[in-house]
Parts: sequence; structure tokens; C-alpha cells
Amino acid sequence: MTTDASSPLDVEIGALTGGPADLKSYAGQVVLVVNVASKCGLTPQYNGLEKLHERYAERGFTVLGVPCNQFLGQEPGSAEEIAEFCSATYGVTFPMTEKVDVNGEHRHPLYQRLVGAADAEGHSGDIRWNFEKFLIGRDGQVVARFSPQTEPEAAALVAAVEKALG
Repeated sequence: MTTDASSPLDVEIGALTGGPADLKSYAGQVVLVVNVASKCGLTPQYNGLEKLHERYAERGFTVLGVPCNQFLGQEPGSAEEIAEFCSATYGVTFPMTEKVDVNGEHRHPLYQRLVGAADAEGHSGDIRWNFEKFLIGRDGQVVARFSPQTEPEAAALVAAVEKALG
């Protein structure tokens, strides 16, 4: 399955461990894109994100973590430090990208394509905080957006993932 030219999966972004993240390899899958941080009150959401990733991976689902240091400097580490923290502290196995800006003048093109989507409360535009979530459907388009406070295992988020998986 190919993605539409305006799909967030068509942008280039580096992988946390170096080299390209190759988002096009997720074409035809369901992807939950989450801007993450290691030193945030919401950081324990890594547990739920990993459980969600493990629960649905065989059905063509992945979580994609996108480190960002724009919210009170809560992701100050190097790529190696972020990778070690996520693996050692939360057992993260889902893919992670390089650290990027999600807001402002240097907003990464991935987020330029995501922020137009509105959540259930009607919020669109700038990312409000760490752990804002965007669900991309098999067609490569954003099908849902969730606030940072929405837990990864919240009923509404799980229902949206199941619906997107079909």
C-alpha cells in the first residue's frame, strides 16, 4: 500500500541510533506517534506505550517515539542516554527517532504534517506538552489525536487503535 503525498510517513527523519528512521517502511501499518521525554511527570507513560506496542505489533501496529526537549528541557540527554534510559527503565522496544523540535520555527516536517489534526476536544495546532499522541491509519493519514494526559491504555485510545487496525 502506498501513502498519500501528504502523509506524515513520507517525511525523512533520523533514527535515535543513527541513520534514517525510514517511516515509509510503516506504510500499510497503524502508527502511534508520540513526542516523548525522559524527565517529565508523564514519563511513566512509556510503560503503557510499550504494552500497547507489544499487544498489537503482530497486527501491524507500532509506537514511534519522538524525543523532544522543548518542554522545560525535560529531554536533555544525548541519543545514547535516551536509548539507555528507555531500555533500562521501561524496557522500550518500539522505534525511536532522533530528538526534534515539535513546535516553533524549527518544527520538524513530521510535526508540520501532524499538528493540523484535532483531538476529541477540538485542539489542533501546537503540541501542548510531552506525550501528545497521533494515530496514523493504514492509509498513512492521521485518524486521531490524543492529549498528553491520555494514558496509552485509555479506552478511547485503545478503541481508536483497534478500529484503525480493522
